[in-house]
Amino acid sequence: MDGIMQKSERAFTDGNLLKTFIEIADCGNLTHAAARLNRSQSAISVQVRRLEEELETTLFVREGKGMSLSPSGEKLLPVARRSLFELSKVQSLFATPLNGRIRVGIPDDFDEGVLEKALTEFSLSNPGVDVIATSGCTARFPQAIQKGELDIAVCSAASVVPGEVFREQQAVWAASKAMHIGPNDPVPLAIINHGCWMGELPKVKLDELGRDYSVAFECSGIMSQKAAIRAGFAVGILYENNVEPGMKILTQKDGFPPLPKFKRSIVIATNAPQDLVQAMSRAIKQAV
Repeated sequence: MDGIMQKSERAFTDGNLLKTFIEIADCGNLTHAAARLNRSQSAISVQVRRLEEELETTLFVREGKGMSLSPSGEKLLPVARRSLFELSKVQSLFATPLNGRIRVGIPDDFDEGVLEKALTEFSLSNPGVDVIATSGCTARFPQAIQKGELDIAVCSAASVVPGEVFREQQAVWAASKAMHIGPNDPVPLAIINHGCWMGELPKVKLDELGRDYSVAFECSGIMSQKAAIRAGFAVGILYENNVEPGMKILTQKDGFPPLPKFKRSIVIATNAPQDLVQAMSRAIKQAV
């Protein structure tokens, strides 16, 4: 039958739908996936419906505030990951290979998978480029850019940030679901202490409220901080999309003050190799 394409013959090439599907599968939550993709919940819901209509199947099971993969979704996930990787190879197939060296600054409060994902994807696409990565407090990165110590860096702040803003994240108070802390109880804090404002934020906010606290756990990175929170040892400030299933968000009803949204931006040195920093910028945005 001319002009009619059978189901098995349909071409499916929209990588954006697959990317949205993978992010929701990884997060298990529409709100968190929307934050990672820097899109609205309604926009990615439309994308999921489009994908389900194209494939004529249900990919997710909606349960409470979360989403889990259906049997069809479980079947699609590994294929979707491979497909996106192959699409990235096609896109770079005829591009001029990049060579040289790039120095990049990555926040140490990123979710632990972001750094790995960004650097892995960049390295696979650009094997001829030497990457020197620094992870640390973003407050130091603008100065490092100006001094010529970094070519590109991700910065974050609750107010004005330099460079191109590519994401906003809501900060929240996080605790283990098993932890009970009354509205007037002293707060045991888990803080990332690397000598900049992020380590001071929980203390400043509780001081403003007049609520007692103690620093129960100090660490240098988000993985250790989340371990202390999961254990029910302390309360910490995380970005909303980093809150794990075994954790709960504490609000004003629990005696905790509201927290600001934080902007993420990419800052690029004026004398940096532009082809390299633009490629790294794309890898970072895709990773988050």
